[in-house]
Amino acid sequence: MNEAIRTPAFEPISISVEGMTCASCVRRVETAAAKVPGVAASSVNFATKKLTVEPTDDFSPQALRAAIEKVGYEISAGAMQRALRDAGYATSATGPHDGHGAHDHAQPDHADHAAAAEHGGHDHMHMHGDKTLKRDFVIALLLTLPLFVLEMGGHVYEPMHHWLMGMISTENLYYLYFALATVVIFWPGLRFLKTGLPALFHGAPEMNSLVAVGVLAAYGYSLVATFLPGLLPENARYVYYEAATVIVTLILFGRMLEARASGRASQAISKLAGLQAKTARIERDGKVVDLPTEEVVVGDIVIIRPGERVPVDGTVIDGASHVDESMISGEPVPVDKGEGATVTGGTINKTGSFRFRAEKVGRDTMLAQIIRMVEQAQGAKLPIQTMVDKVTAWFVPAVIGLALLTFIAWLVLGPSLSHAVVAAVAVLIIACPCAMGLAVPTSIMVGSGRAAELGVLFRKGDALQELRSVDMVVFDKTGTITKGQPELTDLVTAEGFGEDEVLALVAAVEARSEHPIAEAIVKSAEEKGLAVEFATGFQATAGYGIEGNIAGRRVAVGADRFMDKLGLSVASFAEAAARLGDEGKTPLYAAIDGKVAAAIAVADPIKPGSAAAIAAIKEMGLALAMVTGDNRRTAEAVARQAGIDRVVAEVLPDGKVEAIRELKGAGGKLGFVGDGINDAPALAEADIGIAVGTGTDVAIESADVVLSGGALSGVADAIAVSRATIRNIKENLFWAFGYNVTLIPVAAGVLYPAFGIQLSPMIGAGAMAFSSVFVVLNALRLRAVKVN
Repeated sequence: MNEAIRTPAFEPISISVEGMTCASCVRRVETAAAKVPGVAASSVNFATKKLTVEPTDDFSPQALRAAIEKVGYEISAGAMQRALRDAGYATSATGPHDGHGAHDHAQPDHADHAAAAEHGGHDHMHMHGDKTLKRDFVIALLLTLPLFVLEMGGHVYEPMHHWLMGMISTENLYYLYFALATVVIFWPGLRFLKTGLPALFHGAPEMNSLVAVGVLAAYGYSLVATFLPGLLPENARYVYYEAATVIVTLILFGRMLEARASGRASQAISKLAGLQAKTARIERDGKVVDLPTEEVVVGDIVIIRPGERVPVDGTVIDGASHVDESMISGEPVPVDKGEGATVTGGTINKTGSFRFRAEKVGRDTMLAQIIRMVEQAQGAKLPIQTMVDKVTAWFVPAVIGLALLTFIAWLVLGPSLSHAVVAAVAVLIIACPCAMGLAVPTSIMVGSGRAAELGVLFRKGDALQELRSVDMVVFDKTGTITKGQPELTDLVTAEGFGEDEVLALVAAVEARSEHPIAEAIVKSAEEKGLAVEFATGFQATAGYGIEGNIAGRRVAVGADRFMDKLGLSVASFAEAAARLGDEGKTPLYAAIDGKVAAAIAVADPIKPGSAAAIAAIKEMGLALAMVTGDNRRTAEAVARQAGIDRVVAEVLPDGKVEAIRELKGAGGKLGFVGDGINDAPALAEADIGIAVGTGTDVAIESADVVLSGGALSGVADAIAVSRATIRNIKENLFWAFGYNVTLIPVAAGVLYPAFGIQLSPMIGAGAMAFSSVFVVLNALRLRAVKVN
């Protein structure tokens, strides 16, 4: 029986794989996974130690596990179940047990477990691995230290050598060395042999193979010198137990530091997962009960008290409060919430209390979607990684070949057999490609995590690389640069009329109209706490304006031609009308009891911070443009306020794509920023589509990058992170390749003929460990990226 996933969605599945230690491991796991029936594509992120597969309708989790185990790595049953649930599939153990445990069955899952619980399990596994690594390092260090001091101390301090020879014979000393080295190599060092030797025998050597061969070569040579010295020339009867044990100890130390640094690199996911509320207070069957958040279902009524974290997404049905939404928007000021307002899971309620109806739960909440997007970005394989993969595919076999050539060359030309062995071992140890394997994925993981902290989510992996080379940023106007809804922006009163008096009377008449301008005026009056009375005798004149009676007063509101029709002059407002016109606003006029009382402007104002955000993008040296369906006068006025020079106005919805194509025709890469349904085609047409996170789901699905907070400052942040991440990757690759190009020849002995310098395998092990740690620490600098 072979159970398979059956789902119309085929979400990618990311699974933790145990045992991967270098870039060569990545290649083996990817290749093995790609050959499994039902896997359309596979990729591995070395930094996160995760395999991502794109399943088809005949995908079998069981078959994938078997294929990965066959090449020497492991996917635990728990890791597979977590991966399936994270991807939105329900899992169950059905059918008979076999060598891989229960048959795995999966299907679409709409009641996913809480993200925090899932990542808690992953963190537990990570902590367990760190503890084992630390234990092995301590054991290796305690046993290596006396061996190293006794062997090397005599070379460094001659009196110690004489003292030691007087205390114990050389033969017995070698026996002591043998005992200590054997424990180190076959206890804490066994991990290298168990993984490296099978990989070598299967014809796919990797980093552990280099360590295993190097350590066993030094250890095996020492065994012969200890127990069968007659087989060696007299000038070659030396032991290298200390080199073998120091190599094991230093590489374990490097991996321990690397694991700790990598843990810090992946903190973004842990922080996001920690925002999930653990419980929710629900009204069910006339009772109030506290339930785990993952048990909340759509339609539940959730009660939120002061100081509590909102558990899921929904709409407020009663009550009022201020909610801290900084986790989404990055804005520190709490947001007013009342009836009809939307609330988001993970945000924090302040002083008030309210009830809301749950509308998105489990993996459908915004927080769960953000976590998935960050994970996908961190696990992405950028185009630059392809080049690295090609190099590492042949790198380890080439190193083994080079070590063999080194051994033969020094055996023929060198001073002794032991010299040839030491040189070959040094080449094997110093050339481990850990740094190359970590160079790209670690930077991606830290960079995308930092972007998430800034409210920038990279939905597609290559966007992180491509965004840095964008030459022009094009903005949609409505809802992107502007707020997307009309507001009362100006109220200029004539002498003898008060603002509140006029606004209350005008709002009373407009309350009878359903026009968006009327809604904006009424909303403004209500926000000021003004009483909006019921208007009688209401009349609407199409194309002109409206009239009505309020408490015995006759009020008329409309365009200047309506005032003319009523025999009233608006000349006293000529200066105000000119100013409003320059700002792209068309004024309305209000007449009260036969006198023109005020000029009124309702417009879609630009968002606070839009101008500053656009200025920051301009300072990065990028060209700016705005595309909108609005009339040119209004569009140019908004562009002036925002600081944009180039405007494409009066564009029909389907014309935005053509406008994007024309702008792209000028050369260079183009990024488009939009939020609405009508922006989706333009987002897809641009080289990089950037969706404002407060926009529609359609726009977000069409984008490469999502600004979760909706603030345009995220565009500059996204570009800054992209530039910094790719720069960081190049630094890492320069170090990783430069380190190998420089030190492999030194290890092989190119300096020995001229200077008598031979690189010790111990120094090689230390340099190799340092190179990996350097790459990870350099990547961690991305945690401080900010827009200049």
